Amino acid sequence: MVAVLIVVGIVSGCTGIRVSPSAVETLQAPAASSATRYDISWTMHQNLPVTEDAEMVRYVEDKFNANLVFWNLENNKYEALLDMKLAQGSIPDLFRIRQPQDLLKYQQQGVLAEIPEEMLNKYAPNIMKAIRENTPGYQEYGQIDGKYYGIPVINPTNIYRIPIVYRKDWLDKLGLPVPQTLSDFEKVIYAFTNEDPDGNGLKDTYGLSSEGMNVVFGAFGQIVFADQLYFGVKDEKLVIGALQPEMKEALQYLSKWYRDGVIDPEFITGENKGGYKHLSHSFINGTIGMTSMGNYYHWIKGGDYLTWNSNGMEAPVEAKFNVKELTSINPHAQIIFGQPFSGPEGKRGSKAYDMLMSFAAIGAGAADKPGKMETILQILDYVSANPDLDEAASMKYGIQGTHWQWASDSKEDVILLPPYDKTFSYQNTIGTGLGMTVPLMPTERREKWAATLGLDQDGIYNALEVATPSLIKYGTELIKQKNKAYISIITGDKPPEYLDEFVKEFMAAGGARVLQEANDWYSQHPVK
Repeated sequence: MVAVLIVVGIVSGCTGIRVSPSAVETLQAPAASSATRYDISWTMHQNLPVTEDAEMVRYVEDKFNANLVFWNLENNKYEALLDMKLAQGSIPDLFRIRQPQDLLKYQQQGVLAEIPEEMLNKYAPNIMKAIRENTPGYQEYGQIDGKYYGIPVINPTNIYRIPIVYRKDWLDKLGLPVPQTLSDFEKVIYAFTNEDPDGNGLKDTYGLSSEGMNVVFGAFGQIVFADQLYFGVKDEKLVIGALQPEMKEALQYLSKWYRDGVIDPEFITGENKGGYKHLSHSFINGTIGMTSMGNYYHWIKGGDYLTWNSNGMEAPVEAKFNVKELTSINPHAQIIFGQPFSGPEGKRGSKAYDMLMSFAAIGAGAADKPGKMETILQILDYVSANPDLDEAASMKYGIQGTHWQWASDSKEDVILLPPYDKTFSYQNTIGTGLGMTVPLMPTERREKWAATLGLDQDGIYNALEVATPSLIKYGTELIKQKNKAYISIITGDKPPEYLDEFVKEFMAAGGARVLQEANDWYSQHPVK
């Protein structure tokens, strides 16, 4: 990934309000029909709903002579809520496709508009420039049969894999180092279970749960538990990780650990018990001592780096998300990051999020009104990849002087002003966050800190980032079949040797066709 200059380049935000006049000049082309005021329905990433009087929304509406109508779809249930609206005959004009594999599905359903390439280049020039210059291998990922139906949303910070986190205070009490090998890890999780690491006199702790299992699979070179089928590469061909013979050995370890009571017996329901989806409640509540859940910024400890406070002074960053919740329950709890531990053949890795994060598309109905698609693209470009630093920051943080201010004349760091510096997802409520992430690496202090953690090494990515027709047809059931088989083996209902039988059943249930189409696609796309 190419690191570039501007801190706000990765803007996934929207709308500015009282911002610099020069921003008007950044628009590359006027709306096709400025006299026409369009009603534009809009979907976006949301932790909280956009309020009816959101000031940033009003600014964008006035600038582009449009009425934005937001579909406040809860992020944790986004696909289910979106599909329900589609089934009722409603199609959003700005169509966020959160799962990349769903682009083909929605195109086949006829709910997406074709976006002419010349229109993309004319009305979304900054977005297309960022993709073309920084991630050229992804330029065609939004195409189906040579026609654009989606704009690829590529997250440059996904060069950092999912971290591996341990309870440092538990390790210290038991006199154990951070594990480097699978054998080391086994010693640690047995100690976490049997040697009372929390000191309460009860046998109520475990070594790991569901998210930690992927690090075990990673020690054998694959990823298994995910909301998609994970593909790897062997002998220059794609393979499905869960079907590989080396997974049998990984399952032997896990089934033994489960039998010995080292794995949280509630692993089947996952580590998150509701609310913000990246929180590991099993770890926060002291049930387990190791996890690999959430992203690097969900595990920021107090003092990890210096940041700017609301008074314009440098101060130690406060604990965030999982660490904040953990220490609110147990102020003495400590965490430490570990590298993926190596398996018998020296393999290691933890799950990494795909660089292709999602797609931004346009609903089929928007193409029926002349000028409407152009206006949507123009708004999307303005709120996502604005080259004006003041405007771009306003699209992400809100009103300059009210919600935020620059830390210095260099315009590299932003200071959030009270009370917004303490307000969860205030950007949603005021109407920022409307746009898409573009592949410009941010230079904020948080990302500089992340770069020191070694998270750009040993990430295991899904080698198939798009959907194929058979994956749409069979994928959901194949994932259920895979999860059922693996859980049955881990819990002892089936022996590890059952994996061979499962592979045959999987391939007969559509897996063979899925694998063939995946390799047909892979043969036509160079490695990025």
